[in-house]
Amino acid sequence: MSTFDEHRSLLTGVAYRILGSVADAEDVVQETWLRWSGVDEAAVADPKAYLVRVTSRSALDRLRWAKSRRESYVGPWLPEPISTAPDAAEHAELAASVELALLVVLETLSPLERAVFVLREAFDLPFSEIAQVIGRAEPATRQLAKRARDHVQEKRPRFDVDPGERRRITERFVNASVNGDLDGLIELLSSDVTLVSDGGGKARSPLRALTGADNVTRFLMSTTTPEGIAKFMASIGVQDYADFSFGVQEVNGGPAMVLFAGGRVVTVISLLVSDGRIDTIYLLANPDKIAHLPWSGTATRPGG
Repeated sequence: MSTFDEHRSLLTGVAYRILGSVADAEDVVQETWLRWSGVDEAAVADPKAYLVRVTSRSALDRLRWAKSRRESYVGPWLPEPISTAPDAAEHAELAASVELALLVVLETLSPLERAVFVLREAFDLPFSEIAQVIGRAEPATRQLAKRARDHVQEKRPRFDVDPGERRRITERFVNASVNGDLDGLIELLSSDVTLVSDGGGKARSPLRALTGADNVTRFLMSTTTPEGIAKFMASIGVQDYADFSFGVQEVNGGPAMVLFAGGRVVTVISLLVSDGRIDTIYLLANPDKIAHLPWSGTATRPGG
């Protein structure tokens, strides 16, 4: 195994956490490889530190550019999910990725804060190395790290849920949603539940967050009717969806409802659970972000 391939998993993890995008992370790692291919390896004292530094700087530059683009994004912007199923070969190097909920919080940090937080909290890099990455003095880097850590601790959802319970609630949510079980769905939602949907202007979805069990339930029920399904499929250019399927799969380290149609994944729904109720729903429908996900469910239709 080459030196670069030995560290590829680490580099992809760094780039993904900084950027929240698989596609951008892969581009950054490719840029790092191109730069590494022109370096005299014998002259590099610490290849791992060098590669992490190059990758982090490239990811930070790309994040600054991406931040300006996301300001004009249609509707809410959610991070790009990745499959963390044990048998998922694609993007397997990200199997230990962070939860979507944390990635959402990281979006509220400045690019520098996010890079420092990721490198320190996720990869435990020394402040001296992080300072070299971001081009700041070590004391300033420590201040950025503290500010970022305090912000994340304040904003990050504090849910301590048994993984088995979360999966059971996700499965109940799937059954209630696809079978039009209004009472079953209401029973699962907290009264102040929030639904954040990312269609990116390319899929039919709410352009603003929905709050309250009534609003969220009304939206979910409208999407499972034959008319609602047809409108959604038309919005993403799927005319023939005889293979429409749904199931629960591991996404970003947790269970998520995944819908498949037209030969690709068309929706991913991740749930945050607190005190046995669903507190937050992240719905991703932008095909640019989810079409790459593998499908491992069974062919089942609503009501089937």
